Amino acid sequence: MASLKSKPKPVPGPKLNPSWGETPWKIDFTPAPRPIPDKVDFAVIGGGFTGLAAAAWLRLLDPGKSVAVIEAGRIGAGASGRTGGMALGETAAGDLPGLGDVLDGFEKILRKLNVECELALPGAWEIGRSGAIERSPIEWQDSGTLRVVTEVPGGTLDPGKLVSGLARAAENLGAGIFEISPVERIHWGERMQLEFAQNRGNARKLTAGKIFVATNALSLGLAGLAEGMHPRLTLAAMTAPLAESQLEAIGLSVRKPFYTVDLPYLWGRVRRDRSIVWGAGLVSAPDVSDLAQVDIASAEPASMFAALEKRVRGLHPALRSAEFTHRWGGPILFRDNWEPIFDWHPERAARGRDAIVLGAYAGHGVALSSYLGAWAVEVLAGTRELPSWGKVTG
Repeated sequence: MASLKSKPKPVPGPKLNPSWGETPWKIDFTPAPRPIPDKVDFAVIGGGFTGLAAAAWLRLLDPGKSVAVIEAGRIGAGASGRTGGMALGETAAGDLPGLGDVLDGFEKILRKLNVECELALPGAWEIGRSGAIERSPIEWQDSGTLRVVTEVPGGTLDPGKLVSGLARAAENLGAGIFEISPVERIHWGERMQLEFAQNRGNARKLTAGKIFVATNALSLGLAGLAEGMHPRLTLAAMTAPLAESQLEAIGLSVRKPFYTVDLPYLWGRVRRDRSIVWGAGLVSAPDVSDLAQVDIASAEPASMFAALEKRVRGLHPALRSAEFTHRWGGPILFRDNWEPIFDWHPERAARGRDAIVLGAYAGHGVALSSYLGAWAVEVLAGTRELPSWGKVTG
């Protein structure tokens, strides 16, 4: 597939669903318009961190292979563009066998792809109501006293810039990115085919030699997942920029992100402009599998936002006058054992082993998604093996 470069232009923040609120992140890349081809060597379903990194990595591995990223909405419109941007070094289930150094691997991928996303890795604080370290820089009142318990590898980045950078890298390397192209179903015959909606306007089907499903909480059917999967909408709110003296008073002047190790749960990170993103709470859809029906202005989310903002203002005197400028939700998918899904697609495991499904990061996907995305395409390319964990039936 020939490389077609598009001229970047500012576009609004990602909107998979307007009722999910506005994020502070901006995606400044629009893929070059082109018709969906009839056939590709690799079809990547999902235009978030995982799918875009995978597409770019595929073209690096083998520039002679054609790659198409198929996105139902706009790039980054799902979890990737609606995360808080906190990068951690393990999975939600911890440091799994053979996982390796996620953050180091993530940094190497970004350098190789020439992606700038304001990545900073000063470490991250685990905070709790017992077991605090001496001279904890944080001392907040929140159902007890919250203090730093330990420091773990981690940091922050700008999700909008990461989506933009990965998409730009993928397209510049020769991958095609096709937005507003929802896949209705996958035909798992001798020739695997992606079938699009009737009104797509061009190809009804795309034949693919290999398929990579970069799943999320909204595509469980395509990924062949159901049992043990829990899609939710997680909530985040951002304050207006604080004074540096306020950041010093609350212990966040060193810009280390944080999350609680006990309940009630709370996480957050400081942005470059001194605004702070805070997150807590999960919202269920009326039908658990249909997050698109959730409106953050409805009773349950609105009540949760009000409680979160009251909670933040009560943490420390320096936060009493904090103003909130953004409120949004983002889809999150986790499973019973907290491991990510990283396996052959259930429809192909016993047949061709030419389709992989990856996702369900349970809030740990900011760095892990690109890292595992590159690993997954190396498996599809035949240069690496799947890990011992991440099985669909696990």
